[in-house]
Amino acid sequence: MSSANSSDLNPEFAQFAAPKVFSKRMDVVSFTRQLIDIESTTGNEGRVGKFLAQELLRLGYEVRVTIAEGERANLFATSSQEPNPAVVFSTHMDTVPPFIPSSEDADRVYGRGACDAKGIIAAQIAAVEKLKSEGTHVGLLFLVGEERDSLGAKVANEQPNSCKFLINGEPTENRVATASKGALRVELTATGRMAHSAYPELGDSAIDKLVEALHRLRAMKLPEDPDVGPCTMNVGMIEGGRAPNVISDKARALLLFRLIAPSEPLREQIVNAVGDLVNVDFTLDIPFVRLRTFEGLPTMVAKFTTDIPALSNWGQPLLLGPGSILVAHTEGEYVEKKQLCEAVELYYTIAKKLFGK
Repeated sequence: MSSANSSDLNPEFAQFAAPKVFSKRMDVVSFTRQLIDIESTTGNEGRVGKFLAQELLRLGYEVRVTIAEGERANLFATSSQEPNPAVVFSTHMDTVPPFIPSSEDADRVYGRGACDAKGIIAAQIAAVEKLKSEGTHVGLLFLVGEERDSLGAKVANEQPNSCKFLINGEPTENRVATASKGALRVELTATGRMAHSAYPELGDSAIDKLVEALHRLRAMKLPEDPDVGPCTMNVGMIEGGRAPNVISDKARALLLFRLIAPSEPLREQIVNAVGDLVNVDFTLDIPFVRLRTFEGLPTMVAKFTTDIPALSNWGQPLLLGPGSILVAHTEGEYVEKKQLCEAVELYYTIAKKLFGK
């Protein structure tokens, strides 16, 4: 991984910096489709980042790039009237695979990233444009890597800023999240001794150990919160063994716990439950967070993780955006056109409230 390196975009994209007339009311549906049609699965965000940089420059923003890795770069766009905004809208440019091009019908826009999170990018830019036309200046922070490891957010968190409020975009059906569950990834590894399956007493089955460890974890009582719901466990992958007629000498399972509290007690609980049956590695720990809400606005609990825990230096976080997480990452991913337009007004209204206007 290359070290982070910041540079002004203007010299690199000087040919795109000429003024261009844009409608004050951005066509969020059309722009969402343009973004969807640029493949940007995690690791391949370079093209969509360059496209967004060009469009933001054409709209008159000062755009700064921060390299995260190779051609993968975050974008931070600000108005020349306010280079150090107190309020910043943020979301991610990457998507999960596979790439699915855009389409639409009367009510919906379809395609990979429609709701997670390219429709959100379009809605946030449109809202910032509306705010700018009234003399209120908000920043835009678009990040790489959210779907894998929040690499872009981690790099951005080292970037100096004066942000007091970060409005992060994820598909919440335009409801303000009261909390976002964390994530604890766990790798269980069992070792044994190979033998002929006709003589199991001569071997030591790694698979038997792993199965027993998983049985104990599935029987374990997980914490619950009356406002957030339960901590949940998913056994996402199991692999091991050599052949049906061989006692297994190795086995592995990958688990994911959705956190509703700090992870330390759960870590201890897991280790105690499995004992010496398997080796336990905690490979990712994204903390649970409670979030700010606004009186009078509908709320929800985000059972998924976001970039917010990795952006602790970007002010007090809020979380909301158009689209449903229930269709994100599916082959039929979509966003309602009505929700896209409503999101523009919602982002606009919340920013005005944060400015006290």
